[in-house]
Amino acid sequence: MSNPDAYYNRSEVSNSDLTELKNMLHPRMQYGNKEEAFRFGTLVDAIITEPARVNYYRYMVDDVQYTPDEFGLAREMYRSLKMEARKDEFLRLVLETAETQRFMVNKQQLFEYGSFPFHLDTRCKWDWWLDGIGFGGDLKSTFASTQKQFEEAIDFFDWDRSRAWYMDIARSERDFIYAISKKNCLVFKKHIRRGDEIYNRGREKYEELAFQYWCLNLN
Repeated sequence: MSNPDAYYNRSEVSNSDLTELKNMLHPRMQYGNKEEAFRFGTLVDAIITEPARVNYYRYMVDDVQYTPDEFGLAREMYRSLKMEARKDEFLRLVLETAETQRFMVNKQQLFEYGSFPFHLDTRCKWDWWLDGIGFGGDLKSTFASTQKQFEEAIDFFDWDRSRAWYMDIARSERDFIYAISKKNCLVFKKHIRRGDEIYNRGREKYEELAFQYWCLNLN
């Protein structure tokens, strides 16, 4: 999928790089069409956080063609998010003031696996970043139709790992995920704090993968 953003050509290690490594080392059965899910997620992300990339007349994001039905669902999901913001003051703050698609780089970030220290150059790109309060968060589209299913997806799809990865690059103390259901357009949310169950689980996941990545790239 074409994306003109030079971020994806950078050399630092991203959470997506860790995902690719995990899929190589620990392959598992794929549920659904991963490529189609990513493609539709790109549409939703662009409509909400990068509208300049969206051509509503041709149903395109950059040079990628979508169907009218896909655009219709994505726009309905965005409407649900804006409706949720009427009763969720924090979400309203995010939609009104957050910087979108903010990228960060951490050169020679220190890691420790077991008692072994090592360094990696790392990067991340926030869907939302709130500079005034020093933390950000992530936007997801999901097949989950209940809060319980959404929270199960956080572990299954390693969203906990990505949030811990981002928090540690930014050295932030808090984080959040807002997810919009592709099934019923309900909005689910999870707030994360450094040291809580989600952060600790995510950090444990990324530390192992980061060490494996470091070992594979010693030369």
